[in-house]
Amino acid sequence: MPEPVGQHHSHAENHGSPAGSALRTAHTGVTAAVSDGWVAGSSFFGSIMAGTLLGWLADRWLDTEPWLIVAGIVLGSVNGFYRMWMVARIPTGKQPVAGR
Repeated sequence: MPEPVGQHHSHAENHGSPAGSALRTAHTGVTAAVSDGWVAGSSFFGSIMAGTLLGWLADRWLDTEPWLIVAGIVLGSVNGFYRMWMVARIPTGKQPVAGR
């Protein structure tokens, strides 16, 4: 249940006790895992979309429908799985993210 506005956390959380430290560490780990999940999922989706778009543009330019869009989807998927594999092999919270 959410705390009322203006009510403070317990003294254990505010004064650096072992319990407060463990809580902050657990929260940081969960936040890092969720962040890494969003990075991996967005990268996977972006790779597929980029391959699809490039294949569609090449199909329109070369009049080869639907072969290059299919190739773009396949290559985008392969790239997406590769990028996800690269993110997943590094322990949670250690992935290099732009701006960190």
